[in-house]
Amino acid sequence: MEVNIFYNVPHYRPLGIPIAFYFYLTGLSAGSFVISVVSLILGKVEYKALGKISAVLAPLLLTMAPATLIIDLEQPLRFWYLFLYLNFTSPITYGSFLLTAYPIHSLIYAFFFFRDNVKMAKLLGSLGIPLALATHGYTGFILALGKGRALWSTALMPTLFIVSAMVSGIALVILIAVIRNRLFMKNKPAQEIEKDKNLIIGLGKILGATILADLFLVSNDVLVLLTAKQEEYHVAQLILFGDFAPLFVGVEIVLGAIIPLFLIFVPYTSKRLVFQFIASLLVMVGIFAMRVMVVLAGQSIPLH
Repeated sequence: MEVNIFYNVPHYRPLGIPIAFYFYLTGLSAGSFVISVVSLILGKVEYKALGKISAVLAPLLLTMAPATLIIDLEQPLRFWYLFLYLNFTSPITYGSFLLTAYPIHSLIYAFFFFRDNVKMAKLLGSLGIPLALATHGYTGFILALGKGRALWSTALMPTLFIVSAMVSGIALVILIAVIRNRLFMKNKPAQEIEKDKNLIIGLGKILGATILADLFLVSNDVLVLLTAKQEEYHVAQLILFGDFAPLFVGVEIVLGAIIPLFLIFVPYTSKRLVFQFIASLLVMVGIFAMRVMVVLAGQSIPLH
């Protein structure tokens, strides 16, 4: 009798869901900060309320992000080793200092913003934009340097992370703005409520444009995977038709991008805040799905 013996060797994934949460929170923070600064630099009074919302969200979200990294450590109490033992060829070393400098900078910026010190707020905001983008963009560099990981090892990864950060940051600001419009502006004059509504709808159009930019980058990445070597092709099959297809195609692309674009640009739904709220909520779910998919799917093929 012929006997076939199969060995089932478990495949270890060193990075898990906490890392995906970390990527998600830093992206939300960076996107919120950039929106706040842009609203200030434009100098339009109607953007000030949204700018204040974003100025609060940026440091709040980023103070939560390092906790997910510490939780993921096998020995959490040694997190301070990152500041003691430096490796200047590693993005993690730079990221440790960025995670310290950026929230402090954003808090100082928020202080001057709320004190209506426009000159100092503009200066700190202009300096803070590259700091915010670097704080989130370096996470893309960490993955891109994973040369043995077909899904990660692409020059597009840092840019994809930054663009998706803008998508999620704008979506979060819209969510908060819609809640503010519904709950805290009931006693305001009708003209002021309508102006606030139009501002949110305009921000929705910007959200739609960033979603299109994000889809462009994602489609380029997938096309390269499909036409590259066998391992890259395997990864593309995995996210398009395999175990991660529901997360990538179903949640990230359809639920988190296609449906929101429909709600944002179709005339009937684009002028109603409830649909802007739904679109933004779906976008945030889609971007989180993207973070999870990139982290887990990128480790699904064992290193040789």
